[in-house]
Order: sequence, then C-alpha cells, then structure tokens
Amino acid sequence: MAENRISASLAPADREAVMQAIATIKEKLPFLVDLTPEDRRTMLKMGDKSRAFVSIALEVATQNPNFLPRSFDLEEMRRDLGIFEDLYPVLLSLTQLQELVDDTCIAAASEAYAAALAIYSYAKASGDVAGLDAVIDEMGRRFNHRSKKKQPEVLVS
Repeated sequence: MAENRISASLAPADREAVMQAIATIKEKLPFLVDLTPEDRRTMLKMGDKSRAFVSIALEVATQNPNFLPRSFDLEEMRRDLGIFEDLYPVLLSLTQLQELVDDTCIAAASEAYAAALAIYSYAKASGDVAGLDAVIDEMGRRFNHRSKKKQPEVLVS
C-alpha cells in the first residue's frame, strides 16, 4: 500500500467550531462581492507593479487635485485601495489555508480510494467469500467503461 500521509479525524465539535469561524469571517466582511466569470475576465487586475502605480497615482492626485474633473471621487479611490490593502493579507492567509485543506482532502481521498482498490482486489482474488459475489460485481461496475470503437479510416483515392 502507498505511503500514509494523513491519519486524522475531526471531532464534530471541532468541525462545528471551524464552520462557525468561517461564518464569523463572512459576517465580519459583509461587503464582499460575488463576481460573474465575465466580470472576472473583463476587470482590470492589479499585480505588484500595478500596486505601485496606483499608490503613486493616488499620491499625485492627493497633492494635485485641481487637474481632476469634479466627478472624480478621490475619496472612493482611497477607500478602494484601503480595502484592498486591508484584505490582501487576509487573502494570502485564506489562500494558504485553502491549499492545505485541499491537499489534505486530496491525500485522504487518495488513501481511501487506494484502500478500496486493495479490498476489491483481495475480495476478487479470494473467490471463497460467501455471499459477496453481488457486492464484488457491483464494485466492479466502477471499472466497466464502454470503450469507444475506433472509427475506421476512410481511404480517399
């Protein structure tokens, strides 16, 4: 059997506490928005170089507000940059946590699936486990794939 990377359990009370902590995070961030895939695709993205550009632009506009049109809301820009800067460390922390949870789920599922394959193999090989034929057949359906017949090549002359 493969290396056992995870051997753990999550107590129902701990699971509930984690779920409550997530609910608290959502409650503390009531302004979060839900973008459509189209929104995500078309919106401007701000990387490290753009962050510096935005900061410089905000400083230039703050020191020289007279060239901006009256409709330009400098305070709104300041708030947008502020919430971005406030949320960025949260994003990094949550991204790391999500990766750890995702990796742990993948490892646990892989180990469980590998164990199930071993059980199936042992059960099929033993052949003398009374009353398990139907269950072994049902488990075997997982591997019954209809193979696509290869289309014959058409020769053009």
